[in-house]
Amino acid sequence: MTSQVSSPSEQADEAVVGEQRKPAGTKDVRRLDRVIIRFAGDSGDGMQLTGDRFTSETASFGNDLSTLPNFPAEIRAPAGTLPGVSSFQLHFADHDILTPGDAPNVLVAMNPAALKANLGDVPRGAEIIVNTDEFTKRAMQKVGYATSPLEDGSLDGYSLHPVPLTTLTVEALKEFDLTRKEAERSKNMFALGLLSWMYHRPTEGTEKFLKSKFAKKPDIAAANITAFRAGWNFGETTEDFAVSYEIAPATTAFPVGTYRNISGNLALSYGLIAASRQADLPLYLGSYPITPASDILHELSRHKNFGVRTFQAEDEIAGIGAALGAAFGGSLAVTTTSGPGVALKSETIGLAVSLELPLLVIDIQRGGPSTGLPTKTEQADLLQAMFGRNGEAPVPVIAPCTPADCFDAALEAARIALTYRTPVMLLSDGYLANGSEPWRIPETDELPDLTVQFAQGPNHTLDDGSEVFWPYKRDPQTLARPWAIPGTPGLEHRIGGIEKEDGTGNISYAPANHDFMVRTRQAKIDGIEVPDLEVDDPSPSSQLRSSRGGPNEAKTLVLGWGSTYGPITAAVRRLRTAGESIAQAHLRHLNPFPRNLGAVLGRYEKVVIPEMNLGQLATLIRAKYLVDAHSYNQVNGMPFKAEQLAKALKEAIDA
Repeated sequence: MTSQVSSPSEQADEAVVGEQRKPAGTKDVRRLDRVIIRFAGDSGDGMQLTGDRFTSETASFGNDLSTLPNFPAEIRAPAGTLPGVSSFQLHFADHDILTPGDAPNVLVAMNPAALKANLGDVPRGAEIIVNTDEFTKRAMQKVGYATSPLEDGSLDGYSLHPVPLTTLTVEALKEFDLTRKEAERSKNMFALGLLSWMYHRPTEGTEKFLKSKFAKKPDIAAANITAFRAGWNFGETTEDFAVSYEIAPATTAFPVGTYRNISGNLALSYGLIAASRQADLPLYLGSYPITPASDILHELSRHKNFGVRTFQAEDEIAGIGAALGAAFGGSLAVTTTSGPGVALKSETIGLAVSLELPLLVIDIQRGGPSTGLPTKTEQADLLQAMFGRNGEAPVPVIAPCTPADCFDAALEAARIALTYRTPVMLLSDGYLANGSEPWRIPETDELPDLTVQFAQGPNHTLDDGSEVFWPYKRDPQTLARPWAIPGTPGLEHRIGGIEKEDGTGNISYAPANHDFMVRTRQAKIDGIEVPDLEVDDPSPSSQLRSSRGGPNEAKTLVLGWGSTYGPITAAVRRLRTAGESIAQAHLRHLNPFPRNLGAVLGRYEKVVIPEMNLGQLATLIRAKYLVDAHSYNQVNGMPFKAEQLAKALKEAIDA
């Protein structure tokens, strides 16, 4: 979905209830500046689809938004159990927001397990909509409820809306030739219709989507649309919902442009396609399906019209091997995976370092070790990306910070790989991959020029005057070797993983040559041009000081990387609103670091590094810059909450 919005604004990530107005009719309409909704149910209840459709309509309406899908790793966990609960949280607003929100204002619980699994996150006074049909004695006992929470007073502190969603859905679909079980499957659409009424969401897009999704089953499409409309009408007519809510479009949150809702994996896919077009190279993906990276393979397979070739290999090693072969053949080559797959690909990544060929290795990080938490997020592959290969095998490492930023990160990874003839590690994670936000669709003239020149002929003159091709004769500026396409006359050369002689590429075991090649490969990575680190420090004269600041300046810097950007920025906004002085910087380039990073770190008395690991970036910062960086770590499979981070940063400031 796309929408038009205007110029940006800076607003705190906080909720404010605005005026209340009453239109012609019997129900009040209240204006809010933001709301957080969580849909929760059994993994077979369609919560991800429901959340996705609500998100799409919210994006088309023009709100800023951020989402957090959360689902089990099992294809079908036991029905009605706590491990089988699937949820989708959406935060949308009339201003710039950064996170899916800390706590839902509205919880839609489709069964007792969904209520119990999520109630601890719901603040007192929030609205809870429950499907009463599922609160049977057996279903409640399955999750440990001795008495019904709908009747024992345990929910008295909330605004409870008991709704027989299943019964109402079956009744709405009685005209269709469906079994009761088939009709019950549409209860998520009934719930979606009800929430669409409550928050004045558009409905046309969802109805169009359902017609398209079930085009080959028009009766099913009609049933889902009927259930969706019935939910909307229920909200309009029932006395239990006396108030609906309006959240105006975020008309001042973004620069002028055409926007669409986009997830991190989709943005990465589009970024890779854009990079191949800007480089005028065919895009080749060699991959093996793995959560949460598989969506990139799925998406790229749809774009053969852009010269994209996708190969679903029999395993991780075959996937990267095919991709490296495609790089040798002149393609923009990509392999996608998650942490366990990176481990399997490590030998071939080392081969790519030795061959000095451009290759994008995209790691959508998840919880580990081993199989770990396939559907939960983590940032624990940084040290693996830096050092997880035998020998001295340095690779550039970059990390996007938001779902939309994954598009730009893909272009940047391609720039580095093509310019410097090296594999590049791109570290996204499950939070970015599955989360979504508005993305401004760029104009083609805004995209970087990534065109490359292949070797065309001899590049070296021997002492006897004859001209030859040396595959390891380097560009003096980038230290990149020439990219010679197989079959080009006169460019025959040896290739392989054994150490090469400088210039000629011949096999060499000479100690001095190996020392030279190792240092040269490292120098090539160290010399990569990356932008200076930008610091968000509102303190007076913060850009002029060369040492630690005075009494009115921020003395604490919070440094982040990857998907911690949203929670960190939201936390910093809260602290500044409360009158605290704190500076913020966020790293995209993790190898090499920006050249001014040491100088930035030296300006502050305290450096705090929040990470969804046990302190991997902090370890690198301490080692390289001898800075006593303080770690704040979380490894529970979920992203940071802004309130949690704000409290930790306040403690660091006061310490």
